Amino acid sequence: MKLDDIAEVLTHGEIEIEGRLVEASNTTLRGVVTLQDVSLTCVYKPRQGERPLWDFAEGTLGFREIAAYRIAEALNWNCVPTTVWRESGPLGEGMCQLWIDPTPEAVVDIVPRDEIPVGWRHIVDAEDYAGQPVSLVHADTPELQRLAILDAITNNTDRKGGHILVDAVGGIFGIDHGVCFHHEDKLRTVLWGWIDEPIPADIVVNLQSIRGQISSGLLDDWLTVPEIDATVARIDRLLESGTFPSPNGSWPPLPWPAF
Repeated sequence: MKLDDIAEVLTHGEIEIEGRLVEASNTTLRGVVTLQDVSLTCVYKPRQGERPLWDFAEGTLGFREIAAYRIAEALNWNCVPTTVWRESGPLGEGMCQLWIDPTPEAVVDIVPRDEIPVGWRHIVDAEDYAGQPVSLVHADTPELQRLAILDAITNNTDRKGGHILVDAVGGIFGIDHGVCFHHEDKLRTVLWGWIDEPIPADIVVNLQSIRGQISSGLLDDWLTVPEIDATVARIDRLLESGTFPSPNGSWPPLPWPAF
């Protein structure tokens, strides 16, 4: 099914709520959205169910989810599920996103210390709840590299391991982008495995392209001018350095909990 067709169903279909994701901080509902004879499973986050945060403007989290998707879509990276804004729904206006059925496959994991799988990147050592030494690791793949750069562009403050899903055909998707695009640097992610390494040439080309698209209005409907300016500045820093970012020391680099 084409992305435009998926977006049409998500935007204009009728939502039937199946249940609530009770561990989510904000009202997050799973449902089935149907338009004519097409039905899709979706995640629906009504604006009125957003929990106020001290550092993000009230009622804007859904907009930030749309902005993150717009960037991923413009880059043609297919790393964020189709995400739209609905003017109406069972609980009013809000964000609606295609549901991804995750497989048990993990691309971020906690393993016994010194037992890092071949082809994986080490992030940090710690102790588990039983006091055993463990390491936080993630796979070393082009898909995760792109997701790490997306996090850097969007200034994602909460990229947990559980926010990265692998579907049945091996697609890797990032979800939960509501706390992104703050104008202050607040990057918190588990994808630190390429610190200061060169950004692949194809991603550099992508960064140059998305910078122009953002400057031409890609995010104007979803973010404030200071937030858009800060996004462009982050892209400029990536292009200037030519390397994956490193923690700046002024903000905790890892989300808590990591999953």
